[in-house]
Amino acid sequence: MNIFLAILLIFFMIATLVALIRGIVTFLRTTEEELKSGATGPSLSSRKQNKMMIARIGFQAAAVVIVVLLLLLKR
Repeated sequence: MNIFLAILLIFFMIATLVALIRGIVTFLRTTEEELKSGATGPSLSSRKQNKMMIARIGFQAAAVVIVVLLLLLKR
């Protein structure tokens, strides 16, 4: 059981890192034209950045829950 949880923890840690990197890359690709456009509502890159942030938070939460489970099982 502990090995399964450890593998799952590593998966969620990697997923968190990937979501973080994808969000940063999307942020860096945002052009000045896109920022200054008079379009109403969020831009495509803003929505993608937000999606990556929400995914990262979810993966981090899952990793924290697994760490708590591992600590409880160690008792």
